[in-house]
Amino acid sequence: MTPAPDPREVAGTVVDPELPVLTLAELGVLRDVRLHDGTVVVDLTPTYTGCPAMGVMRADLLNALHAAGFDDVEVRTVLSPAWTSDWISAEGRRKLAEAGIAPPGPAPDRAPGPVPLRLGPSRRTAPCPLCGSPDTEEVSEFGATACTALRRCRSCREPFEHVKEI
Repeated sequence: MTPAPDPREVAGTVVDPELPVLTLAELGVLRDVRLHDGTVVVDLTPTYTGCPAMGVMRADLLNALHAAGFDDVEVRTVLSPAWTSDWISAEGRRKLAEAGIAPPGPAPDRAPGPVPLRLGPSRRTAPCPLCGSPDTEEVSEFGATACTALRRCRSCREPFEHVKEI
């Protein structure tokens, strides 16, 4: 008889629908996977509240776990503590850079309470993932997803996305 697969390993193979070069585990949104009274319970934290990819993440997790033979699966959304880009694994950062997406730098310190509103130009910087030049400029605060910004390298002139520090 073949042993049952580890549900955490199965869930760890599910890719992010917006950044498909990363698994949900590498992105750091897969918080916990455990068996509880015969049910696989998955805790998932969105990169930000209202993330439109959460429904697809949930469905992909359910499909992967059901396909692996787990009949009872519950995917829960956990909002506290809030996700931070610091949770992206070293492997995830490497994969982002290899895909031409600048990984985030360290997330800003978080004080308890409301997030302060910053007006004016962004102070984010990101080296070009294609040529390595630090001389880049932000073209748009938002890239293909709300979690990314669009940047351009002044050296090689190539555009690239940058995962924002959150």
